Amino acid sequence: MDIKWLKTFIICAKYENFREASEELFLTQPAVTKHIKRLEENLNILLFERVGNKVVLTPAGYKFLTYARELMNNYEQGMDDFESWKQGYNRKLIIVAAPQIASSFLPGLLRKFTDENPDIEVIINVLNSYEIGKEIGAGRADLGLSRIVPVQTNIRTETVHKESVILVGPRESSLDEQSVLHTYRLITHNHPDYWEQLLDVIKRYYPKVQTMKVNQVEVTKRFIEAGLGVSYLPLTVVKEEIAMKKLVKITPDQIFPPTSSTYLITKVETEEVFIFTRFLKKAILTF
Repeated sequence: MDIKWLKTFIICAKYENFREASEELFLTQPAVTKHIKRLEENLNILLFERVGNKVVLTPAGYKFLTYARELMNNYEQGMDDFESWKQGYNRKLIIVAAPQIASSFLPGLLRKFTDENPDIEVIINVLNSYEIGKEIGAGRADLGLSRIVPVQTNIRTETVHKESVILVGPRESSLDEQSVLHTYRLITHNHPDYWEQLLDVIKRYYPKVQTMKVNQVEVTKRFIEAGLGVSYLPLTVVKEEIAMKKLVKITPDQIFPPTSSTYLITKVETEEVFIFTRFLKKAILTF
C-alpha cells in the first residue's frame, strides 16, 4: 500500500469531490482517480460511489477513513521523529509565543538555550496572545509565552516578567510628551493588554489627540521610524531601536504608562518544559 494513496483518499473524503481534491494535492484528476482505484484494489472493496455529480464514501469508506487518518498521522510523526534524529535531536519542545515576545527577547534567549541544550529540537509557533491558551490547552504546544492571562481553566499560568511601557517616537521628534502628542498620531492597539485603559487616561489630558490603530508591534515600530506617529510600547520591544537611535524615548509628563507582563503558560510539565522554564527564569533576571 502506497502512502500517497492514503493521503489522496483522506483529501477526497474531505471534499467528496475528486476535482477539488486534485487542486489541493497538486495532482491531475486522472492521477487522483488512479490512486483511489489502486487503494480499492489493494483493499478489495469500494471506498467511494458516485451520486450525481459528486462522489460519497461507502460504508467501507467511512470505516477505513479512521484507520487511514491514524496511519497517516503515525507515518508523518514517524518521519518527523526520524528527521529530528538525523539532525542530532532526541527531544522536542514546541513553544507558542506572542509576536511582541517573539520579536523582542525570545531570539537571544533561544540562542543561549539551544547552545546549552543541543539535543532539544525547538519549534516556535507565533500566534496572538488570545490564541495561546487554546493551543496549550489542546496539547498542540508544550509551553506558551503570552502578554495576557488566558481564559482556559485547564492550564497553568505564571507571571515571569514585568517591564516598563514607554512612549517612543521617531528620532527627529521632540522629547516632550505634550509636543509629540499634539504633533503626531498616537498609534494604538499594538498590545493586547493595556490599550483601552491607557487610551482613556491619555484622552483626559489630550482630548484632541489623533489615533491610528495598528495591531502589530513590528509594523508600529516601522511606522514610527517613518515619522507616522508615536506609541507606548514595552521596553524590551524597542530597546534595540533606541540603542541604534532609530527611535527615541519621550519623557513622561502627565501620562505614567502601565507595565507589561509576560506570562508562562503550561499544561504538562515534561522534562523539556522544566528545563526551559528554569532557564527562562534565570535568564529573565538579566533583562
